Amino acid sequence: MCLGIPMQIKKIDGFTAHCEAKGIQREVSLFMLQHEALKPDDFVVVHVGYAIQKVTPQEARSAWEIYDEMLAKMDTPPDA
Repeated sequence: MCLGIPMQIKKIDGFTAHCEAKGIQREVSLFMLQHEALKPDDFVVVHVGYAIQKVTPQEARSAWEIYDEMLAKMDTPPDA
């Protein structure tokens, strides 16, 4: 299964963004979103190192709530 991870842009250098999510930092290519007006503090969905979609802070938060719920269920034994 492939997931796009919402990340917050911290700094932009050309077509590369320095992004952060849950304390993890990554360099992300903005090449696929070169038509978007992106700036620090914007949120993007990242897949295999590329920003593929700009999202609102609420959409990013909702995605992380779902991911956290999925991870919590994975940590729960099946018989619990």
